[in-house]
Amino acid sequence: MTNHSSNGLPTPPHYDTVSRFLHWTILALLISEFTIAWAMPEVEKDTRPDGLIAWHLFFGTLILTVVLLRILWRFTHPVPESVPMPRWQELSAKITHKLLYVVLFALPLMGWANASSRGWDVRLFGTISLPAMAPKGSNWGHALGDVHHAVAIGLLVLIGLHVAAAVYHQWILRDGLLQRMLPPRSP
Repeated sequence: MTNHSSNGLPTPPHYDTVSRFLHWTILALLISEFTIAWAMPEVEKDTRPDGLIAWHLFFGTLILTVVLLRILWRFTHPVPESVPMPRWQELSAKITHKLLYVVLFALPLMGWANASSRGWDVRLFGTISLPAMAPKGSNWGHALGDVHHAVAIGLLVLIGLHVAAAVYHQWILRDGLLQRMLPPRSP
């Protein structure tokens, strides 16, 4: 028996369990990371990477790791067929998803380079020292701190577009698109 969305159309196939897990894990990590970023003190010239700043670095490396896993998984596991939609929506979705991947990958790298330029030790999972991305005192590494902040705001805009599209499909079109990223319902 085929499941149907509330508009009578067949519900599109779900993403696999790993894709769904990585998607929602990235969301949870981003919520944590942005909460910490808003609460942490302003980073000045002689700021030390303690407290919330250390947590920000921890979550940044964790996000980078999970995003890399998500990208690898995405390249090796095809995206399930979507619902039929106008070409402009299809194109918008593809562009938004690609930008999300690029920004989610680049943003932690910018933060890592900025931290390296400050002489901070960046550690994966808080334990494994990672190589410096920029030399200590590097002007471009410091400048990436400002870019990092601006790109983070851009990420929030992209996430907002992504959520708005999901809400539009769920409650306006009622085409079952959102169900693809949720666990399948039992018959």
